Amino acid sequence: MNEKLAETLQWFPGHMKKAERLIEENLKLVDLVIEVLDARIPLSSQNPNLQNLLGDKPKLIVLAKSDLASVEDTKLWLKKFQDENISAVAVDAVQGTGIKKLIAEAKSLAEKNTHKLVKYGAKPRAARAMVIGIPNAGKSSLINRLAGVNHTKIENRPGVTRAKQWIKIADGLLLLDTPGILPPKFEDQDVALKLVWTYAISDEVHDLEPITHLLLEFLAKKNSAGICERYKISEPLPTTGQELLEKIGMKRGCIRKGGVLDVDKAVKMILSEFRAGKLGKITLDEIPTP
Repeated sequence: MNEKLAETLQWFPGHMKKAERLIEENLKLVDLVIEVLDARIPLSSQNPNLQNLLGDKPKLIVLAKSDLASVEDTKLWLKKFQDENISAVAVDAVQGTGIKKLIAEAKSLAEKNTHKLVKYGAKPRAARAMVIGIPNAGKSSLINRLAGVNHTKIENRPGVTRAKQWIKIADGLLLLDTPGILPPKFEDQDVALKLVWTYAISDEVHDLEPITHLLLEFLAKKNSAGICERYKISEPLPTTGQELLEKIGMKRGCIRKGGVLDVDKAVKMILSEFRAGKLGKITLDEIPTP
Protein backbone atom coordinates (compact mmCIF):
# COMPACT_ATOMS: atom_id res chain seq x y z
CA MET A 1 0.00 0.00 0.00
CA ASN A 2 1.15 3.51 -0.75
CA GLU A 3 2.70 4.98 2.44
CA LYS A 4 1.04 8.36 1.97
CA LEU A 5 -2.35 6.65 1.67
CA ALA A 6 -1.64 4.47 4.70
CA GLU A 7 -1.02 7.51 6.86
CA THR A 8 -4.53 8.83 6.16
CA LEU A 9 -6.33 5.66 7.22
CA GLN A 10 -6.64 6.68 10.85
CA TRP A 11 -9.84 7.99 12.43
CA PHE A 12 -10.29 8.36 16.19
CA PRO A 13 -12.59 11.28 17.05
CA GLY A 14 -12.48 12.58 20.62
CA HIS A 15 -15.82 10.99 21.54
CA MET A 16 -14.33 7.52 21.04
CA LYS A 17 -11.91 7.93 23.93
CA LYS A 18 -14.82 8.97 26.14
CA ALA A 19 -16.74 5.92 24.91
CA GLU A 20 -13.92 3.61 26.01
CA ARG A 21 -14.20 5.04 29.53
CA LEU A 22 -17.99 4.63 29.35
CA ILE A 23 -17.62 0.92 28.57
CA GLU A 24 -15.05 0.35 31.31
CA GLU A 25 -17.18 2.14 33.91
CA ASN A 26 -20.38 0.24 33.06
CA LEU A 27 -19.05 -3.31 32.69
CA LYS A 28 -19.91 -4.06 36.32
CA LEU A 29 -23.59 -3.39 35.55
CA VAL A 30 -23.97 -6.19 32.97
CA ASP A 31 -23.92 -9.98 32.94
CA LEU A 32 -22.34 -10.35 29.51
CA VAL A 33 -21.05 -8.46 26.50
CA ILE A 34 -22.46 -8.81 22.98
CA GLU A 35 -19.76 -7.89 20.49
CA VAL A 36 -21.20 -7.01 17.09
CA LEU A 37 -18.84 -7.72 14.20
CA ASP A 38 -19.39 -7.08 10.50
CA ALA A 39 -19.80 -10.53 8.93
CA ARG A 40 -17.80 -9.36 5.91
CA ILE A 41 -14.80 -8.56 8.13
CA PRO A 42 -15.03 -10.76 11.26
CA LEU A 43 -11.36 -10.19 12.04
CA SER A 44 -10.87 -6.61 10.90
CA SER A 45 -13.97 -5.40 12.78
CA GLN A 46 -12.60 -6.57 16.12
CA ASN A 47 -11.14 -3.82 18.31
CA PRO A 48 -8.15 -5.10 20.33
CA ASN A 49 -8.56 -2.25 22.82
CA LEU A 50 -12.05 -3.45 23.68
CA GLN A 51 -10.84 -7.00 24.24
CA ASN A 52 -8.43 -5.71 26.86
CA LEU A 53 -11.23 -3.81 28.63
CA LEU A 54 -13.57 -6.81 28.86
CA GLY A 55 -11.34 -9.06 30.94
CA ASP A 56 -13.14 -12.34 31.77
CA LYS A 57 -16.68 -11.00 31.22
CA PRO A 58 -18.79 -13.58 29.29
CA LYS A 59 -19.01 -12.64 25.61
CA LEU A 60 -21.28 -13.44 22.68
CA ILE A 61 -20.09 -12.59 19.18
CA VAL A 62 -22.72 -11.55 16.65
CA LEU A 63 -21.80 -11.58 12.96
CA ALA A 64 -24.12 -8.82 11.76
CA LYS A 65 -24.90 -7.93 8.15
CA SER A 66 -24.66 -11.63 7.30
CA ASP A 67 -26.87 -10.95 4.28
CA LEU A 68 -23.91 -9.09 2.70
CA ALA A 69 -21.30 -11.79 3.41
CA SER A 70 -20.51 -15.13 1.76
CA VAL A 71 -22.77 -17.78 3.33
CA GLU A 72 -20.03 -20.42 3.25
CA ASP A 73 -17.41 -18.09 4.70
CA THR A 74 -19.76 -17.10 7.52
CA LYS A 75 -20.20 -20.77 8.42
CA LEU A 76 -16.42 -21.17 8.56
CA TRP A 77 -16.03 -18.12 10.80
CA LEU A 78 -18.74 -19.36 13.16
CA LYS A 79 -16.97 -22.70 13.41
CA LYS A 80 -13.67 -20.95 14.12
CA PHE A 81 -15.17 -19.03 17.05
CA GLN A 82 -16.90 -22.12 18.38
CA ASP A 83 -13.66 -24.12 18.14
CA GLU A 84 -12.14 -21.41 20.36
CA ASN A 85 -15.02 -21.85 22.86
CA ILE A 86 -16.49 -18.46 21.96
CA SER A 87 -20.27 -18.29 21.56
CA ALA A 88 -21.15 -16.86 18.14
CA VAL A 89 -24.24 -16.38 15.98
CA ALA A 90 -24.84 -14.90 12.54
CA VAL A 91 -27.66 -12.39 12.22
CA ASP A 92 -29.49 -10.60 9.42
CA ALA A 93 -31.28 -7.80 11.24
CA VAL A 94 -33.29 -6.89 8.12
CA GLN A 95 -34.94 -10.29 7.77
CA GLY A 96 -34.64 -11.27 11.44
CA THR A 97 -32.55 -14.38 10.77
CA GLY A 98 -30.63 -15.53 13.85
CA ILE A 99 -32.44 -13.22 16.31
CA LYS A 100 -34.07 -16.02 18.37
CA LYS A 101 -30.77 -17.87 18.63
CA LEU A 102 -29.01 -14.66 19.72
CA ILE A 103 -31.52 -14.10 22.55
CA ALA A 104 -31.25 -17.71 23.71
CA GLU A 105 -27.42 -17.61 23.71
CA ALA A 106 -27.37 -14.28 25.59
CA LYS A 107 -29.72 -15.56 28.28
CA SER A 108 -27.69 -18.74 28.65
CA LEU A 109 -24.43 -16.82 29.10
CA ALA A 110 -26.07 -14.51 31.66
CA GLU A 111 -27.55 -17.32 33.76
CA LYS A 112 -24.47 -17.89 35.88
CA ASN A 113 -24.62 -14.34 37.21
CA THR A 114 -28.40 -13.92 37.39
CA HIS A 115 -28.84 -17.25 39.21
CA LYS A 116 -26.11 -16.33 41.66
CA LEU A 117 -27.91 -13.09 42.50
CA VAL A 118 -31.17 -14.96 43.17
CA LYS A 119 -29.32 -17.48 45.30
CA TYR A 120 -28.15 -14.67 47.54
CA GLY A 121 -31.63 -13.22 47.95
CA ALA A 122 -32.04 -10.81 45.04
CA LYS A 123 -35.25 -10.73 43.01
CA PRO A 124 -35.14 -12.39 39.57
CA ARG A 125 -34.37 -9.86 36.83
CA ALA A 126 -33.78 -9.69 33.10
CA ALA A 127 -30.34 -10.54 31.76
CA ARG A 128 -28.25 -7.42 31.16
CA ALA A 129 -25.98 -7.25 28.15
CA MET A 130 -23.66 -4.52 26.94
CA VAL A 131 -23.55 -4.19 23.16
CA ILE A 132 -20.19 -3.11 21.76
CA GLY A 133 -18.59 -2.84 18.33
CA ILE A 134 -16.89 -0.60 15.84
CA PRO A 135 -18.85 2.12 13.99
CA ASN A 136 -21.30 0.95 11.32
CA ALA A 137 -20.97 -2.74 12.22
CA GLY A 138 -24.74 -3.07 12.53
CA LYS A 139 -25.33 -2.47 16.27
CA SER A 140 -28.24 -0.04 15.95
CA SER A 141 -30.07 -2.11 13.33
CA LEU A 142 -29.64 -5.20 15.51
CA ILE A 143 -30.93 -3.50 18.65
CA ASN A 144 -33.91 -2.04 16.82
CA ARG A 145 -34.77 -5.49 15.51
CA LEU A 146 -34.51 -6.96 19.01
CA ALA A 147 -36.60 -4.19 20.54
CA GLY A 148 -39.15 -4.15 17.75
CA VAL A 149 -39.14 -0.36 17.58
CA ASN A 150 -36.66 2.32 16.64
CA HIS A 151 -35.07 3.00 20.02
CA THR A 152 -31.66 3.93 18.63
CA LYS A 153 -30.73 6.44 15.99
CA ILE A 154 -29.79 4.75 12.72
CA GLU A 155 -27.93 6.60 10.03
CA ASN A 156 -25.77 5.13 7.31
CA ARG A 157 -22.65 6.82 8.56
CA PRO A 158 -20.16 5.84 11.25
CA GLY A 159 -20.10 7.35 14.71
CA VAL A 160 -23.78 8.26 15.18
CA THR A 161 -24.40 6.72 18.62
CA ARG A 162 -22.55 8.96 21.07
CA ALA A 163 -23.96 8.10 24.53
CA LYS A 164 -25.00 4.96 26.39
CA GLN A 165 -28.62 3.85 25.96
CA TRP A 166 -30.54 1.18 27.91
CA ILE A 167 -33.08 -0.65 25.79
CA LYS A 168 -35.65 -3.06 27.24
CA ILE A 169 -36.23 -6.21 25.19
CA ALA A 170 -39.53 -8.04 25.61
CA ASP A 171 -37.83 -11.44 25.83
CA GLY A 172 -36.28 -10.80 29.26
CA LEU A 173 -33.16 -9.12 27.96
CA LEU A 174 -31.98 -5.62 28.81
CA LEU A 175 -29.40 -4.09 26.49
CA LEU A 176 -26.93 -1.30 27.14
CA ASP A 177 -25.97 0.25 23.81
CA THR A 178 -22.61 2.00 23.54
CA PRO A 179 -20.96 4.16 20.87
CA GLY A 180 -18.93 2.49 18.14
CA ILE A 181 -15.21 2.61 18.85
CA LEU A 182 -12.20 2.11 16.57
CA PRO A 183 -8.62 1.51 17.73
CA PRO A 184 -6.72 4.81 18.08
CA LYS A 185 -4.09 3.52 15.65
CA PHE A 186 -4.08 0.79 13.02
CA GLU A 187 -0.94 -1.30 12.97
CA ASP A 188 -2.20 -3.30 9.97
CA GLN A 189 -3.17 -0.93 7.17
CA ASP A 190 -4.96 -3.71 5.28
CA VAL A 191 -7.37 -3.84 8.22
CA ALA A 192 -7.86 -0.08 8.03
CA LEU A 193 -8.52 -0.33 4.30
CA LYS A 194 -11.29 -2.90 4.82
CA LEU A 195 -12.84 -0.63 7.44
CA VAL A 196 -12.90 2.19 4.89
CA TRP A 197 -14.45 -0.05 2.24
CA THR A 198 -17.24 -1.11 4.63
CA TYR A 199 -17.72 2.48 5.89
CA ALA A 200 -16.58 1.94 9.49
CA ILE A 201 -14.23 4.87 8.84
CA SER A 202 -15.83 8.03 7.51
CA ASP A 203 -15.42 8.86 3.83
CA GLU A 204 -14.79 12.47 4.79
CA VAL A 205 -11.28 11.93 6.15
CA HIS A 206 -9.40 10.58 3.13
CA ASP A 207 -9.08 10.52 -0.66
CA LEU A 208 -11.59 7.98 -1.98
CA GLU A 209 -10.12 7.50 -5.46
CA PRO A 210 -7.01 5.43 -4.57
CA ILE A 211 -9.08 3.53 -2.00
CA THR A 212 -11.58 2.60 -4.72
CA HIS A 213 -8.73 1.53 -7.03
CA LEU A 214 -7.57 -0.90 -4.34
CA LEU A 215 -11.12 -2.16 -3.74
CA LEU A 216 -11.60 -2.89 -7.43
CA GLU A 217 -8.28 -4.73 -7.62
CA PHE A 218 -9.32 -6.82 -4.62
CA LEU A 219 -12.75 -7.59 -6.08
CA ALA A 220 -11.32 -8.43 -9.50
CA LYS A 221 -9.37 -11.24 -7.81
CA LYS A 222 -12.02 -12.23 -5.26
CA ASN A 223 -15.23 -11.99 -7.27
CA SER A 224 -14.66 -10.88 -10.86
CA ALA A 225 -17.98 -12.47 -11.89
CA GLY A 226 -19.83 -10.07 -9.59
CA ILE A 227 -18.20 -7.06 -11.24
CA CYS A 228 -18.87 -8.36 -14.75
CA GLU A 229 -22.51 -9.13 -14.00
CA ARG A 230 -23.24 -5.84 -12.27
CA TYR A 231 -21.56 -3.56 -14.79
CA LYS A 232 -22.17 -5.64 -17.93
CA ILE A 233 -18.50 -5.91 -18.81
CA SER A 234 -16.61 -9.00 -19.91
CA GLU A 235 -13.39 -10.62 -18.80
CA PRO A 236 -10.46 -10.28 -18.88
CA LEU A 237 -10.78 -7.26 -16.60
CA PRO A 238 -8.20 -4.45 -16.68
CA THR A 239 -5.19 -5.20 -14.52
CA THR A 240 -5.22 -1.99 -12.47
CA GLY A 241 -7.91 -0.46 -10.32
CA GLN A 242 -7.59 2.86 -12.11
CA GLU A 243 -8.29 1.27 -15.50
CA LEU A 244 -11.19 -0.73 -14.08
CA LEU A 245 -12.65 2.38 -12.46
CA GLU A 246 -12.50 4.17 -15.81
CA LYS A 247 -14.12 1.25 -17.63
CA ILE A 248 -16.96 0.96 -15.12
CA GLY A 249 -17.47 4.72 -14.92
CA MET A 250 -17.73 5.13 -18.68
CA LYS A 251 -20.04 2.13 -18.91
CA ARG A 252 -22.35 3.64 -16.29
CA GLY A 253 -22.35 7.10 -17.85
CA CYS A 254 -20.27 8.87 -15.21
CA ILE A 255 -19.08 11.37 -17.81
CA ARG A 256 -18.46 15.11 -17.75
CA LYS A 257 -18.82 17.45 -20.69
CA GLY A 258 -16.34 16.62 -23.38
CA GLY A 259 -16.55 12.87 -22.71
CA VAL A 260 -14.23 12.99 -19.69
CA LEU A 261 -14.77 10.54 -16.84
CA ASP A 262 -16.44 12.03 -13.74
CA VAL A 263 -14.14 10.28 -11.28
CA ASP A 264 -15.90 11.49 -8.14
CA LYS A 265 -19.28 10.26 -9.37
CA ALA A 266 -17.85 6.89 -10.42
CA VAL A 267 -16.05 6.40 -7.09
CA LYS A 268 -19.14 7.19 -5.03
CA MET A 269 -21.30 4.92 -7.18
CA ILE A 270 -18.93 1.94 -6.87
CA LEU A 271 -18.45 2.31 -3.10
CA SER A 272 -22.19 2.69 -2.56
CA GLU A 273 -23.03 -0.40 -4.63
CA PHE A 274 -20.31 -2.50 -2.97
CA ARG A 275 -21.50 -1.52 0.51
CA ALA A 276 -25.11 -2.37 -0.43
CA GLY A 277 -24.08 -5.86 -1.55
CA LYS A 278 -24.86 -5.24 -5.20
CA LEU A 279 -21.50 -6.70 -6.30
CA GLY A 280 -22.26 -10.02 -4.64
CA LYS A 281 -22.07 -11.56 -1.16
CA ILE A 282 -18.42 -11.09 -0.29
CA THR A 283 -16.37 -11.80 2.84
CA LEU A 284 -13.19 -9.73 2.82
CA ASP A 285 -11.41 -11.45 5.74
CA GLU A 286 -9.94 -14.91 5.37
CA ILE A 287 -9.51 -17.15 8.39
CA PRO A 288 -5.86 -16.89 9.51
CA THR A 289 -3.81 -20.01 8.98
CA PRO A 290 -1.92 -21.36 12.02
